[in-house]
Amino acid sequence: QVRLVESGGGSVKAGGSLRLSCKVSGYYYSCMAWFRQAPGKERDEVARLRSISTRYADSVAGRFTISKDNDKNTVYLQMNSLKPEDTAMYYCAAALRTEDDCGDWSIWGQGTQVTVSS
Repeated sequence: QVRLVESGGGSVKAGGSLRLSCKVSGYYYSCMAWFRQAPGKERDEVARLRSISTRYADSVAGRFTISKDNDKNTVYLQMNSLKPEDTAMYYCAAALRTEDDCGDWSIWGQGTQVTVSS
C-alpha cells in the first residue's frame, strides 16, 4: 500500500524557516511535489521534483527548496524567509514520470499545517 505521510508543519513568525518532510512508503516515485491550500483558495503547486530536476512557483522561488533523500525515500521542502501569505495546509503528492514531465498527481498525503504570523 502506497502512503505519503507529511510532517514538520507548525507556527512561525515571518522571516523564519520550517522544513517539511514527506515519507513515502510502498513505492518509489520519480515525480514528487508539494502543494498548498489556503482557506477559501484552490490547491496550488509549490514545488516539484522530477528525478533531479526541480521547478518552483514564482511566489516561492529563491525561498523554498525541494529535495529528496533516496535512502530514506523522503522528500523535503525547506522553507526560508517565510511570509504570512505562505500560511496554508501543505500537501505532498506523487506521480509517475512521463517522457517529458510528470503524470497525474494521484497519490496524496494528509497534509501538514503551516502558519506564519506577522
